[in-house]
Amino acid sequence: MNNKDLEIKINSLEDLEMAAYKFMTEMDDFTVFAFYGQMGAGKTTFINELCRQLGVETDTTNSPSFAIINEYRSDTTAELIYHFDCYRLENEQEAVDIGAEDYFDSGAVCLIEWPERIEGLLPDDTVRVDLTVNDDETRLLKVTFPDID
Repeated sequence: MNNKDLEIKINSLEDLEMAAYKFMTEMDDFTVFAFYGQMGAGKTTFINELCRQLGVETDTTNSPSFAIINEYRSDTTAELIYHFDCYRLENEQEAVDIGAEDYFDSGAVCLIEWPERIEGLLPDDTVRVDLTVNDDETRLLKVTFPDID
C-alpha cells in the first residue's frame, strides 16, 4: 500500500455524494479506473454519482451493460468520460475489437466495471477500486493507486 491509497466508507446512499466527491478530489492525473466488486455492490451507482461530481448531467448516465461503453461529456469542463461495463465481454479480443485500448490511451477518464474480463489490456497506471459490501450493508471503497515512476 503506497501512501496515496485511500479507503472511503459509505454507510448509506446519503453518503454517496460525499464519497464520490472525496474520490474525485484524489483522482489527480490518473485517467483509467478499474472498479471491482460483486454483482449488486454498487459499482454503477457509485460511478453515476462520480460522473455527476465530474459535471455530467445525471439523467444522461446509466449502466452501459448493452452498449459496453457509454460516452459522457462534463458540462463544467467539457471533458469526455467513458464508462465501460465489460460484464458481457467473452474475452479480451472483443474489447480490442471495440477499440478499448484507444479509449484508455485517449487521456479521457475511463471508468471500468468488470475489469477482470480485460485485465491484460489495462494500462500500467490503472487505478484499482475495490467496492465491497460489509455484513451491515455498508460499503467500503478501497482505492489502490499504481506505483509508477
